[in-house]
Amino acid sequence: MRVVLTGASGLVGSNVVAALKRRDDDVTVLSRRPEKARERLGVDAQGWDPNAGAAPAAALAGADAVIHLAGEPVAQRWTEASKRRIRDSRVHGTRNLVAGIRAAEPGPRALVSASAVGYYGPRGDEEIGESEPPGDDFLAAACREWEAAAAEAAADGVRVVTVRTGVVLDPAGGALAKMLPPFKLGIGGPVAGGKQWLPWIHVDDVVGIYLAALDGESWSGPVNAAAPAPATNAEFSKALGRALHRPAFAPVPGFALKVLYGDMAQIVTTGQRVVPKRPLALGYAFQHPALDEALRSALG
Repeated sequence: MRVVLTGASGLVGSNVVAALKRRDDDVTVLSRRPEKARERLGVDAQGWDPNAGAAPAAALAGADAVIHLAGEPVAQRWTEASKRRIRDSRVHGTRNLVAGIRAAEPGPRALVSASAVGYYGPRGDEEIGESEPPGDDFLAAACREWEAAAAEAAADGVRVVTVRTGVVLDPAGGALAKMLPPFKLGIGGPVAGGKQWLPWIHVDDVVGIYLAALDGESWSGPVNAAAPAPATNAEFSKALGRALHRPAFAPVPGFALKVLYGDMAQIVTTGQRVVPKRPLALGYAFQHPALDEALRSALG
């Protein structure tokens, strides 16, 4: 299969590229810095700035599918400027990608586009499958527009899958990497009371879901990339402490996160009880469905 990727240098993207290479797929990445991407990832790389204009049709022509992962990092202090970058990089970037797909001849027949569980907004203890409506906060609105931009490709007969990803367990980056230093020092613990849900997923299963969505003609629309058994923040903290053989009782007050991250703190202090109803219905078998084993695996 010939696959084109955006956002290939990120945590998920680099793992997806490695998995595609292992199965001998023909991989091309679109990158602002193609020389660096080519050297780091060992695949063909073509230049493209998602905010500058349509993706290069020549790079997309003849591809079987596109995996779209590009976007400004969410895990930063939210200011008006950073929120604008987070939204625009996803919405305008995806529209520009779809414009390139539309112009390619022949064009790809599948688009697997990233999204996030932030689509649902804060929902308390409610169990959330893919059919639930979006929330009304900033991140939910950005995800809604992001997915709508990807869905525009369906008008040209492209099969579109949007992957709503939770907290990825990989010590090389993302939320887990930020949690590790205090926990290793024995000063980690639950955040803002710990009752909020944390929709976690092992990086192997994120990659597995992307590959299943890539290959499966029956996969379309939104899919939740979260493990079947979400944990509360307190449960996750205890499990991480067990995996590291460290105590995990030092509470982190919500106001401290608010001081550090502004409105972005709500991602950690609210959370969602997301479950992967559609991947399970489509036959995806999770490699790491249990939290303790998943953390042991992720931490090596």
